[in-house]
Amino acid sequence: MTDAERALWNAIRNIPNKRFRRQHPIGDYIADFICLKHKPIIEVDGGYHSEPHQQEDDAARTLDLNRMGYRVIRFSNEEVLYNTENVIEQIKNSIVNN
Repeated sequence: MTDAERALWNAIRNIPNKRFRRQHPIGDYIADFICLKHKPIIEVDGGYHSEPHQQEDDAARTLDLNRMGYRVIRFSNEEVLYNTENVIEQIKNSIVNN
């Protein structure tokens, strides 16, 4: 895990009554984090995700996962490391609103 993934893992595993898994396989993909009951997939994107070819791959991956019934939520490493509280609130809201 990257530093950002480690920080997010330490935060989301403390969300009450929500069980997240890390590096969980789904079809041809491995989700950074997933709550199987509520179906959000949390992806932590490093700098290479800003490359055009990676953005295309990410969009296709998100579309595939959405078709499987999951909701993909993406955060940059910087968001996770420097705005952790906001990231956690967005994750909680995505679960409550579905």
